Amino acid sequence: MKKSIYPVFLVLLMALSYLVGSWSQGRPETTAAAGGHKILYYHCPMHPAYKSDKAGIAPCCGMALEPVYADGEGAGGASSSLPPGALRVSTEKQQLIGVRTVVAAKTPGSSTIRIFGKVAADDARVYPIKAAVDGWIREVYPSSVGKPVKKGQPLASFYAPEFLRAEQDFVFTLNSLSRVKPPVQDSPSQFQLPDTRLQLALDALRNLGMDDQQIEELKDTRKFTENVIIHAPESGLVLSRDVAPGLRFQKGTVLYRVADLRRVWILADLFENEANLLRAGLTAKVSYPQLGKSFNARVSEVLPEFDPATRTLKVRLETDNPGYALRPDMFVDVEFQLDRPPMLTVPPDAVVDTGLRQKLFVDRGDGRFEPRQVVTGQRFGDQVEIVSGLKEGERVVVSANFLLDSESRMESAAMGLRDDAVDDPVCGMKVDPLKAGDRRSVYGGKTYFFCNPSCKERFDREPERYLKKQLAAAS
Repeated sequence: MKKSIYPVFLVLLMALSYLVGSWSQGRPETTAAAGGHKILYYHCPMHPAYKSDKAGIAPCCGMALEPVYADGEGAGGASSSLPPGALRVSTEKQQLIGVRTVVAAKTPGSSTIRIFGKVAADDARVYPIKAAVDGWIREVYPSSVGKPVKKGQPLASFYAPEFLRAEQDFVFTLNSLSRVKPPVQDSPSQFQLPDTRLQLALDALRNLGMDDQQIEELKDTRKFTENVIIHAPESGLVLSRDVAPGLRFQKGTVLYRVADLRRVWILADLFENEANLLRAGLTAKVSYPQLGKSFNARVSEVLPEFDPATRTLKVRLETDNPGYALRPDMFVDVEFQLDRPPMLTVPPDAVVDTGLRQKLFVDRGDGRFEPRQVVTGQRFGDQVEIVSGLKEGERVVVSANFLLDSESRMESAAMGLRDDAVDDPVCGMKVDPLKAGDRRSVYGGKTYFFCNPSCKERFDREPERYLKKQLAAAS
């Protein structure tokens, strides 16, 4: 009897061992061989949304699945102390995709701004010649637009009936004064009336457009003239000419515009953040490549003028113009050399611009990379200023950050988080910009989103208060 029970017991024992072994192999692995960390699941490093309860090969891309640990340590997950979207990249993978990092540091120095400028005549050196009376052009002397003229050079002659009456009054007054010879004992006040009449007659001729040269000629010859000559008021270039023989003109018509171009303006368009760096008296280099010439120009004390069409500020520079090398409406190259105070900067390649915001990846060591929202400022050559969101001495990724950004977004998507959520500046809650609707406000050129209308109303009443609070929290 005992001998017959023994084989049956042996068979039952073998079956039980087989069932226990099969059950243990079917259980998901809960600890790692090295370190004893508890494994939550396995996922594909390229497609984190794919998960498995055991190790193997990802069917989507053929890569080996990596473990995700409960404590955040190991090759498959980010540390629990890091924000959502952080990821871990092995050293081999960093070398494969070409990850490079640099240290964010405060750097002083100088920067160069290169822009186009447009030459314009100095308003104080432009002389418009207007008609003081109605009349007709009699003769036009050679003086076309763009031709240099000298001061006192005749430009044209015209006829106006009003001049004949003014000339008669002037000559009659001169003749009256020449016939009157005051005795020595008489007081000079007795002859004040004739002198006053002469001054009035002289002013009438000048107001009608006769220059001193013709007045002196009339005084010497006492002969009336029908043609009044227009002379150049200053040496320069003729900017415009609206005369022709026989042309009838009316009082107030601009017949000529002559500009003294020995000193000109350079008008340059700069964005507001760039124009604020300039100060009156700052020297800029102005060059005209076609002529191979360069000039030194100084920023005028006049405040820059805002252009609503281009949303820029027009900065005025003043420079000497020997030989009239620069002509109005010419385009020139303007170069500013600016000294800037120390500021926290990173290379431009480190910043990932999503349109609504900017972010970069901070190297936290051991292959861990944290996505960080930042506020950028001015850009100087190969450096961009970081206003907030980053501290001096932290290492940031400057190469392959777009690959890290893609994987970070997939990590966030696998966890059910939106990567483009922004903070409500009033209550601090996360807000989806696509679902905010009318719960948004624009202040200082930046758009802010709110979780409810009440936060929006509070922000609109005191925007500076909440922005200072947000900035203090970020720093």
